[in-house]
Amino acid sequence: MFAGADYGLQNVSCSLSRWATDQDSATRFFQSGIACLDAMWSRMLGSVNLPFRSPNLSVPRSLSESSTPCGSGGTTTGVTPFYCSSNDTIYMPMDRIEIDAWGNHPGPYLSILAHEYGHHVQNLAGITEAYGAQRYDAGADSAVGLELSRRMELEAQCFSGMFLGSASVSGGSVDKNIYNEAWNAQDRGDDYARNGKRDHGSAKHNISWWQHGATKNRNQQCNTWLSASGDVS
Repeated sequence: MFAGADYGLQNVSCSLSRWATDQDSATRFFQSGIACLDAMWSRMLGSVNLPFRSPNLSVPRSLSESSTPCGSGGTTTGVTPFYCSSNDTIYMPMDRIEIDAWGNHPGPYLSILAHEYGHHVQNLAGITEAYGAQRYDAGADSAVGLELSRRMELEAQCFSGMFLGSASVSGGSVDKNIYNEAWNAQDRGDDYARNGKRDHGSAKHNISWWQHGATKNRNQQCNTWLSASGDVS
């Protein structure tokens, strides 16, 4: 996946369902987003002889309803949408996608979906399995284990940026307004973590890795595993 310097996502025109903040509309929007993500990433993974399957999607009303093979949403990720590799499912709880902050602006929601889809790509590529083994050996909450987690999360940020950047020049539903909304919505990460853990990366690096993916659209440019520790803090 990272072997060729020119590997990136092909520009595919997306047809997104109209975003609205009710559960049915949000589900249709995320389903249409996954269809576009599938179209791009299936080509990318196929070009390097990696397997592909579309992820499942769950849009529960609340995080507390998200009982999964990976544990409940509350014990798995604290307060955010999440991806469970055990059942290939992206969970986008309505009470955790920041509707109060983003309202009727679809860009931030699409970038969150693309981030969780990035974890699906990591799973398909074997990155998740290798990461899990290394983090287990290091200790999940050790300094090494937390740095591995940040590398994993920031790579997914970069993959999200790749998707938005590619889709926004393809003439479909992902126009420059949606792209700009997503560009300006990446101020997230450990700076705001309620549990105090440094496992997702600083807000600065969540912003920079997303924007790096959006402007470069190259797999190698998103390879956080080869980056200096200071770039994934």
